Amino acid sequence: MLYMVLADIVVLIHFLWILFLIFGAFWGRKSNTVKVVHVSGLVFAFVIEVFNWYCPLTHIEVWLRSRHDPSLTYAGSFIIHYLEKVIYIELSRHLIALLTIFLCGFNAWLYLRKKQ
Repeated sequence: MLYMVLADIVVLIHFLWILFLIFGAFWGRKSNTVKVVHVSGLVFAFVIEVFNWYCPLTHIEVWLRSRHDPSLTYAGSFIIHYLEKVIYIELSRHLIALLTIFLCGFNAWLYLRKKQ
């Protein structure tokens, strides 16, 4: 049971990380520390996509789920079920790469435009 709960926590952190990568430039424009973490995360996401690797959080979640006893009746929470559908969205690799490039370009535009 502990491994299942830990896996659910990893899924939640993974979801929050994705939201940070999408919207982090709005916060990063006001804080240099956040900007460094955000841009580093975008570069890391781009590298993962280029080399067709999996996110380390995915590896941790899979490992935790493999440690969980599947014969238990508890199969996960309702919220985690739908978060996983968002995190592991079923799109072609090319479309995900295109969206990653768009996201990096959009964030670069947000960082480089003049502050108002």
